[in-house]
Amino acid sequence: MPTVSKEVVVNPKVKVGGGQPLFLIAGPCVIESAENALALAKALKALADKLRIPFIFKASYDKANRSSVSSYRGPGLKKGLEILKAVKDQVGVPVLSDVHETSQVAKAADVLDVLQIPAFLCRQTDLILEAAATGKPLNIKKGQFLSPLDMHNVVDKALSRGNGNLILTERGTSFGYNNLVLDVRSVPIMKTWGFPVVVDASHSVQKPGGQGQSSGGDSEFIPVLAKAGVSAGADGVFIEIHDNPPLALSDAYNSLKLTELEPLWSTLVRIRQAVEGKGA
Repeated sequence: MPTVSKEVVVNPKVKVGGGQPLFLIAGPCVIESAENALALAKALKALADKLRIPFIFKASYDKANRSSVSSYRGPGLKKGLEILKAVKDQVGVPVLSDVHETSQVAKAADVLDVLQIPAFLCRQTDLILEAAATGKPLNIKKGQFLSPLDMHNVVDKALSRGNGNLILTERGTSFGYNNLVLDVRSVPIMKTWGFPVVVDASHSVQKPGGQGQSSGGDSEFIPVLAKAGVSAGADGVFIEIHDNPPLALSDAYNSLKLTELEPLWSTLVRIRQAVEGKGA
């Protein structure tokens, strides 16, 4: 079973997988405002530079899968991409966001460095083929309803369009109603195909629909699952970050407070070094 994945070039300055350091995908669940997105991106970039973390900023321009029709979804495709372009240009970090429909892909690919296929849509063949055809790196999240082995079919769909710039993300598996569990076996299983694998420590603690009209979660377990994923060989970690999680407009219950990231990352790096048999 391979322990080293292929390297994926996100942009000229950020490469992930292969022999690169543990990488981070982080940001607010949804774009709340241009000011908030830029402030969080700047703070995360400063921390990434300090700790030498390959970093990709993530925020959704549209959360099309919210529990309730009255829930905040984001600024939408046009305004959201304008904000993400500002983050990319002004902060100097690569940006990632979800695409939900084939009609969004071309416009999103003009701005985004990484196109993300949401977990709920990972079996949508036309969406994957359209996204893969752009040649842009794809972050494909494993559906809550799939075994890790089932993701091989998803990988084959992307490869059929000649795109091998793939990142696979484990984000938890449905466990009864309103609950998820993280099966860390997904990490080594999905790494057998040679692509970087990410553990999503935020969505794995989510309780889908747990608040009735929105999802709940247990954010105190984010560090636990991040550590477990890295110990299992994950190449990267996905964490939703907010400066004040209780006030987040989406995923308040499974977001990590910005100030908690640095001490957690220091621990994750030490775990990664131990897994690789390296000294401190």
